Amino acid sequence: MATATDLPDNFLLDQAKIRADFPILQQEIHRRKPLVYFDNGASTQHPRSVIDAMTQAYEQTYANVHRGIHWLSEQSTAQFEDARSGIAKFIHAANDREVIFTQGTTTAINLVARAWGDSQLKRSDEILLTEMEHHSNIVPWQQLAERSGARVRFVPIDSEGRLDLNQVKTMLSVRPKIFAFTAISNVLGTINPVRELAKMARQQGVVTLVDAAQHVPHEPIDVQEWEADFVAFSGHKMLGPSGIGILHGRMELLEKMPPFLGGGNMIERVGMDGFTPGEVPARFEAGTPPIVEAIGLHAAIQYLSAIGMDRIQRHEQTLMQHMQKKLESQIDGLRVLGPRTNRAAIFSFVVEGINPQDLAKMLDFQGIAIRAGHHCAMPLHDKLGIRSSSRASLYLYNSTNEIDFFVEALRTVIGKLR
Repeated sequence: MATATDLPDNFLLDQAKIRADFPILQQEIHRRKPLVYFDNGASTQHPRSVIDAMTQAYEQTYANVHRGIHWLSEQSTAQFEDARSGIAKFIHAANDREVIFTQGTTTAINLVARAWGDSQLKRSDEILLTEMEHHSNIVPWQQLAERSGARVRFVPIDSEGRLDLNQVKTMLSVRPKIFAFTAISNVLGTINPVRELAKMARQQGVVTLVDAAQHVPHEPIDVQEWEADFVAFSGHKMLGPSGIGILHGRMELLEKMPPFLGGGNMIERVGMDGFTPGEVPARFEAGTPPIVEAIGLHAAIQYLSAIGMDRIQRHEQTLMQHMQKKLESQIDGLRVLGPRTNRAAIFSFVVEGINPQDLAKMLDFQGIAIRAGHHCAMPLHDKLGIRSSSRASLYLYNSTNEIDFFVEALRTVIGKLR
């Protein structure tokens, strides 16, 4: 299969064929307006194969996993563990057991902050984050700091929305306990050099956690190549269902971590005098897991893999370049947040004198779905000196024709609001 660098600059996927796989994109809204879905940074839509896989599981094989010896339980358990293996292969994990099912990226990060952080941090320790983080990669660490007495510090971004690697190196030299950072900013679209950042941290003996929620759906990933200690991502941002996410961790660390939640499935033995936790990953999957959601995520990964992540990445880069040129050349007074190059197809923007919520609502009347607000990144918006922004985020089923329609509608709406 061709790699992203082998494909032509103007490479695009077959949009008619792909869009036919997504039932929700076939509808018209607001007096027969075709739906243009540009809110993929929040959640993506679902292909028929994901919907069918989950429906089939509910209709034919559903039962609780790991505990039963009857046929339904054995079928459900096999599908659940096949999903774990499929996900491990997709992210190039060294071992299936390094893949832990969670409720999402937020839960995965909280798991690390509790299970690893509570056992490792003490007063005067430091936690290092960046100014471009989502609240899910800020608040759990602030809570950990409150519990432990540790201090949270932030690597600043420059005027383009990038990290200064020299500044990162300086802040890592004081050896914080953990460096938690996003792979791709959900506001700026900044693509961070994950492997390099993880290497810099490792040289100082600093544990790393990567929020990969905006990376895994859009670009190939190899967690062994990254060499980060923990990687977290969500199913609902990559064509899968909500309510499921993944924490990948290095086995060496996972085996030393105490369990975060107690209950069924996470134990080896329970007695009146105490309990013995189970092996990884069971010790971090207390209670009934997201069984059908895991099956749905597995189907989503199979769909993405059939297309090819290199091809998806190239398609999105083509869309990104097209959107950037259109916005810069056709919309006066609009400022796109984030860098001009080496960025993802996430466009947060502000228009002088225009309220982002008003803009989003008027675009909705044209059938265009974008997001408006602080995008769960209030500290970043404070840093940029703005309260909120509009965001159009693209994915594999979006097209240049949709971008053209969006930009024309945007220009018309801005004219009306002014």
